[in-house]
Amino acid sequence: MDVNVRYFGMLAALTRCGEETVSLSGDRVSELLALLFKKYPPLKQVDFQVAQNGEITTEEALINHCDLALLPPFAGG
Repeated sequence: MDVNVRYFGMLAALTRCGEETVSLSGDRVSELLALLFKKYPPLKQVDFQVAQNGEITTEEALINHCDLALLPPFAGG
């Protein structure tokens, strides 16, 4: 399955891209993250969340949409 991944904030700086399509053999968010951690080792050191269909999801979730976003921590005020 091809998955479109968008990176925001410092995650875009770490990966040096804002968006890319990755080919994934599995169907879980955890499998996508394992692939991204292998491709971009610095991501392992950063806290972030994954959004699918505009909502934060968990690592155990099935990928049911081919667009995912990696979101850095948000600062509130």
